[in-house]
Amino acid sequence: MSLVQVLPLAIVMIAGPQILSSIFLATSEKWRANSTAYVFSAFLSISLVVVVAYLLGNSFGGGGGLLGASAKQLLYIVVLVFLLYAAVATYRKRNVTKPPAWMGKLTTATPRLSFRLGFLLLGFFPTNIVTSMSVGTYLAANGDPVTDAAGFVLLTLFILALPSLAVLALGERAETALPEIRDWMNDNSWIVSEAVIALFIVLTLQNLSG
Repeated sequence: MSLVQVLPLAIVMIAGPQILSSIFLATSEKWRANSTAYVFSAFLSISLVVVVAYLLGNSFGGGGGLLGASAKQLLYIVVLVFLLYAAVATYRKRNVTKPPAWMGKLTTATPRLSFRLGFLLLGFFPTNIVTSMSVGTYLAANGDPVTDAAGFVLLTLFILALPSLAVLALGERAETALPEIRDWMNDNSWIVSEAVIALFIVLTLQNLSG
């Protein structure tokens, strides 16, 4: 997958409670352990969903699957449906401007809680599972190896780790700036998500008509 495709999807993955949680954990009491557990569990859950979606897509249409090459169009339609669902879900939540109450407790979170949170938010949050499944089925439809999803996974993890990397590099200056960034992301993440989902919908439609 090219950077044009990977970057928008990575932004969709982290826009919302995912990056907000990362910021909270980066300023928590045990921020190093919490951030590491959060990002590592995100790696596990995202990879799991992508691989499962890829195997299912490959079995039923991609890369010489059960339904043959003609099923590629069907897989592209599945990807399109996933993306449209993500767009609608994001739009419906556009007026949610306050972080959930449980986020306030992340400043005293434990690595165990951070691990569970990363696994669930990045792998099984509705828009995230749809996005990861889109990646898996997209690769299957093109007959590409599942390892081509590495760029998508790694870029998502890198963006997710940016708050803790900023604290590591900048110290107190980052701790002062992160709450402001958190508030901006909370107010505008839905606009960013909608824009990048729209871009990937256009790319998928091009594949359908190609």
